[in-house]
Amino acid sequence: MDVNLFDFDLARELIAERPVVPRDSARLLHVAPGGLDDACVRDLPRFLRPGDILVSNDTRVIPARLFGRKGEGGVELTLHERIGLDSWKAFARPAKKLRPGDRVRFADDFSAEVAEKGEAGEVTLRFDRGGDDLMLALDAYGKLPLPPYIRKGCADERDRDDYQTLFAREKGAVAAPTAGLHFTPDLLAAIDAAGILRTTLTLHVGAGTFLPVKVDDTKDHRMHSERGVVTPETADLVNRAKAAGGRVVAVGTTSLRLLESAAGEDGNLRPFDGATDIFITPGYRFKLVDVLMTNFHLPKSTLFMLVSAFAGLDRMQAAYAHAMAAGYRFYSYGDSCLLERKDA
Repeated sequence: MDVNLFDFDLARELIAERPVVPRDSARLLHVAPGGLDDACVRDLPRFLRPGDILVSNDTRVIPARLFGRKGEGGVELTLHERIGLDSWKAFARPAKKLRPGDRVRFADDFSAEVAEKGEAGEVTLRFDRGGDDLMLALDAYGKLPLPPYIRKGCADERDRDDYQTLFAREKGAVAAPTAGLHFTPDLLAAIDAAGILRTTLTLHVGAGTFLPVKVDDTKDHRMHSERGVVTPETADLVNRAKAAGGRVVAVGTTSLRLLESAAGEDGNLRPFDGATDIFITPGYRFKLVDVLMTNFHLPKSTLFMLVSAFAGLDRMQAAYAHAMAAGYRFYSYGDSCLLERKDA
């Protein structure tokens, strides 16, 4: 499909720099076949039904932005995919300074070797430590990798809390599953009281989620892979809820992408532990997810293509036009929308 079909103009002042407080006071646009409904995130339970199951991503963002030196020159690296206990793929700036065998130092006692060099500024790094020791070093020397459209990607101490969801448990993401940022203990209590089921999965969001689509046709775009886990327990909960007539409600596009990757053609969810590079565009046949809660996305992005596949391109264009006119806040720290699948 022509990428320009997913373009729109967004005023800079609609891009949220900080989240609202409390988190569940953000606005929520309900996008259903019958029209649009302006609401608040804390109204979410009234749009769901007893027996529905809410599936959230429990990945935790790590300080994956590193500033180091190779010789006398500075290098910025953003980790985006773990490939071993001590090895990560990363985007480098400037990449032209790096060659396989080069060592980048982040501190006197913390460094990495460039193991491979790929395309479009990507390198593979082999650190001088792995596992929990590497996570501790990242905590000490890394920076939180905010999206480039929020304060030019420069995080501060407040972001260390703001950019983690209530569900965050499994370390490994380099971007937050931002729909989950809206949840509070009070909202979860209201969801539970309404008879709505909850479970989690893990998809470690990569920095590839920030990358623009630079091709003219969607068929020519290559998605970066991300690692995910659906446990047998989660698969069983979702399948039993679906069999009992409940709807599967994905909290965020990351949850949806993993659910659809792990679903069989029979519509049942299967345990999953591996990588997915699923790219969902209009024409995709959804196997499992019925409702999607998500933030407002970048023009010409893979995520706006996904929501257009889910709810319909015309409906999403109308919804975004309404949101912009009504002053909704966009992107990672912005407001949310609740989408009903177009063929559900």
